[in-house]
Amino acid sequence: MLRTILSVTGRPGLFKIISQGKGILVVEDLSTSKRQPIHSRDKVVSLGDIAMYTESGDTPLGEILDKVYAKYDGKKIDVKGLVKEDGLRAAFEEIVEDYDRDRVYNNDIKKLFTWYNILVDSGYTKFAEEKEEKEEKEAEKTEEAE
Repeated sequence: MLRTILSVTGRPGLFKIISQGKGILVVEDLSTSKRQPIHSRDKVVSLGDIAMYTESGDTPLGEILDKVYAKYDGKKIDVKGLVKEDGLRAAFEEIVEDYDRDRVYNNDIKKLFTWYNILVDSGYTKFAEEKEEKEEKEAEKTEEAE
């Protein structure tokens, strides 16, 4: 699911891939539902490719978003309130106890919570890929190879 959701450097919000052509992606803003082109010169990152630093290794963003969703019962987070009260790290530590305090910055946590709010507003409730789906895809690939 997160593979089709993009973050574009220099543009606020998140975008969903609608179609793609040679050197261009057509995306839809999750907040406004407006469609726009993203050119090959723009820096684009799929949320499915992002991970956060933890003491036990890198944790995929989808797993962390699922933990945030479970903690807040699918409700929006008051990000501005947490920033004013210096509660970003405390709130994040309740969700991911073993995050790497040296390599995860306040801006990273703020961006995570902001993305979570955008995704929840857009109707997303599951973020991590199911392990069974991955195993099925791998089994299909090995069958095709044989």
